Amino acid sequence: MLRLVPSFVFATALGCIATADMRPPSVPLVAHDPYFSIWSNSNNLADSNTRHWTGAEQPLLSFARIDGRAFRLMGKSDKVPAVLPQTELKVGATRTIYTFAGAGVAVTLTFTTPSLPDDIATLSRPATYITWDVRSTDRKAHDASVYFSADGRLAVNEPGQSVVTKRVSNNVLSISGDDQPVLQKRGDNLRIDWGHVLVQGQGLNYLGASDRGITAFVEKGILPKDEPSIATPARNDIAAAFVMPFGKVSSTPVSRHLVLAYDDEYSILFMGHKLRPYWRRNGMDAAGLLRVAEQDYARLSIKCAAFDREVAADMTKVGGADYAYIGALAYRQSFAAQKVVADSQGQPLMFSKENFSNGCISTVDVLYPAAPQLLLFSPALTKASLVPIMEYAASSRWKWPFAPHDLGQYPKANGQVYGGGERTEDNQMPVEESGNMIILLAALAKQEGNANFSAKYWPQIQKWANYLAKEGFDPARQLSTDDFAGHLAHNVNLSAKAIEALGAYAQLADGLGKHNEASKFHKMAQEFAVRWEKEAREGDHYRLAFDQPNTWSQKYNLVWDRILDINLFPTSIARAEMDYYLTKINPFGLPLDSRKDYTKLDWEIWTATLTGKREDFDMIVKPIAKFLNETTDRIPMTDWYYTSRPQHEGFQARSVVGGVFIKMLDTPLWAKYSGRDREKFGPWAGLPTPPTVTTVIPTAVTQGLEWSYTFTRPADGWFQNNFDSSGWSKGLAGFGEGESRGGVIRTPWQGRDIWIRRNFELTATTIKNLQLIAGHDDGAEVYINGVLAVRLPNAGGYEVYDLPKAVHATLRVGKNQISIHCHDDGGDKYIDAGFVSTAVVK
Repeated sequence: MLRLVPSFVFATALGCIATADMRPPSVPLVAHDPYFSIWSNSNNLADSNTRHWTGAEQPLLSFARIDGRAFRLMGKSDKVPAVLPQTELKVGATRTIYTFAGAGVAVTLTFTTPSLPDDIATLSRPATYITWDVRSTDRKAHDASVYFSADGRLAVNEPGQSVVTKRVSNNVLSISGDDQPVLQKRGDNLRIDWGHVLVQGQGLNYLGASDRGITAFVEKGILPKDEPSIATPARNDIAAAFVMPFGKVSSTPVSRHLVLAYDDEYSILFMGHKLRPYWRRNGMDAAGLLRVAEQDYARLSIKCAAFDREVAADMTKVGGADYAYIGALAYRQSFAAQKVVADSQGQPLMFSKENFSNGCISTVDVLYPAAPQLLLFSPALTKASLVPIMEYAASSRWKWPFAPHDLGQYPKANGQVYGGGERTEDNQMPVEESGNMIILLAALAKQEGNANFSAKYWPQIQKWANYLAKEGFDPARQLSTDDFAGHLAHNVNLSAKAIEALGAYAQLADGLGKHNEASKFHKMAQEFAVRWEKEAREGDHYRLAFDQPNTWSQKYNLVWDRILDINLFPTSIARAEMDYYLTKINPFGLPLDSRKDYTKLDWEIWTATLTGKREDFDMIVKPIAKFLNETTDRIPMTDWYYTSRPQHEGFQARSVVGGVFIKMLDTPLWAKYSGRDREKFGPWAGLPTPPTVTTVIPTAVTQGLEWSYTFTRPADGWFQNNFDSSGWSKGLAGFGEGESRGGVIRTPWQGRDIWIRRNFELTATTIKNLQLIAGHDDGAEVYINGVLAVRLPNAGGYEVYDLPKAVHATLRVGKNQISIHCHDDGGDKYIDAGFVSTAVVK
């Protein structure tokens, strides 16, 4: 049970947040980016193993040994059945604090992820501080020590992948995936499988089987000698462990800490170029990361506590304890779904991942709801998020008159993949994304006090405004950001977004001295707003779609009318809508619209902000807090859930929850927080020039090469060079049905699975720098000369993949062999592959 402490005490004295019945659905422990993101999904930290946000186990273990007896603090272990009772949990913007008491001592365990928005260099460091404070509670001295370990599963995507260990120094341990397929996989339900887990601390340490280390600690309070470093499946519980002695503790707390970090070396593939994490921009390596992190420990501990305290107090003042609770859970989650990297000139770029909603990277209608957190705290991070999208939209790659939806699928930002991508207008979000971008650019201009950032991109912005002027008021049948609800024509809320965007465009034009343009578009927006009020009205509220009577929807897009002082719509509209919404609230929230009883958490907060009235805000926010406390889904905060029952429909751990900070933008606090950002950046490097690609073995895009194939599961070893496939059929690539992923279907694929093989020739020249290029729908495994080269999850168009060292070792001048298995999960089918060599253009 949580000890009930008044929320005011948490907000003002401890710098954290809690309501009397606070029970987060999942608790952030280590929250840096989409790959380094570890959570506790239980009421008590010792009730279950910690997990990656996707739900895959990534165990962190901690035990306390008090007077010779071991107690569990974090995680599960049969070797330590006793649990030191957890008495308190506090969650703040940058810290999570657990308190345990028993056996005559109290232990405070603090996780500090210093995501401080006015210090991007620190925010970008993938280093979390874990601190134990131990004191006596019975006026007796107690012998105490603490055990901590990080599991090898932190370094791989699947537990069957092998890891290796390394003692970097006396106080630094490392675990890494054996193969290191850097930036090879893209998709949604993935963990990182390259780079290095790093643990730095004082005391005894050990690399090897987890059970062996735990046994030594439980029995003697020590650790054994390291086991030899050999490639071992991560599922075998390979651990980097530390034991920190506290000596005899009295009523005066004794503190120990360590640093848990992850060095991914390269983080994002941007138009074919590997980008370093921002903290590496000036050549810093892992050793430098740990050194600086340790040097900053005391300073950042104080700064994070002060920041948590201030944010908690301000959110409580603005929106009450429930709002502060939601904000505390949202803060790290939103940043942990994004990654800050450096462009070729060392300038920051920020890329988001669309967690559990298709895995896209830099999705515009994910940035739009997430942006209030960035707008509140950091003009620099706002621009770092906008630059990649604007540069892509300004390039010859993007030929449409509306804004793009995304830049690819995380971590590969090589061009839009959603809907028709760069090929067609099918299933695009033209009004949605164009409106989003213009509104965000206007919000940035208000944040900075000028529209200078938009000047470089004015031709694109102007094109989008003209598109909205033509298509925005009464949108055709298309998707909006709530694409899970399907296509909808005449969408009233989408129309409101377009109108607000036209007004925002007028503000930008005026800020750049284009006064005639500003006057023209402001007048147009005013006229549209008058029409909207008449054509959308449904008695005492406004419709879901202009042509659908007896419907309603949250008009969350209207919030910008207040926040940006566009003032196109009379306040009576927000008042009428709010009065109607208050009749529709269910036990766990306000439904998104009249079609279903599910909702979006971020939009609820936007809707709650429409009138500026605290009593309206509280009525909508209170059920959200109730949902978070009572949901049966123990996952990082969802933003898509049912309002009639405490269950989520989909999505989790997404950056969009940064949208809860929109209420703060409706107060003078916006200027207070954003004004602290003193970081000046630019000019940015612009869109990288794609690598030059030389074909070695052609794909079906240009030539139909013959393969052997079968739809019947072959015998074991089907991918080995000496396997006899003479009984298989022969056919020309590509193989498929339906969409061809940009290739050509020459041989129909029947059934759910296909196995294909062929030989290919290499010369002494082409064997160098050889890379695979493949298109697939759905997942596939590719073997070269009998060695697994790459697993291709989900479905994707043609992409280039580096070959692992084990494959390169098999390549020979003359005949080689490639074998592929592809599985269809439903819908279209396609498989094809070839080989290329690429050269990055500097």
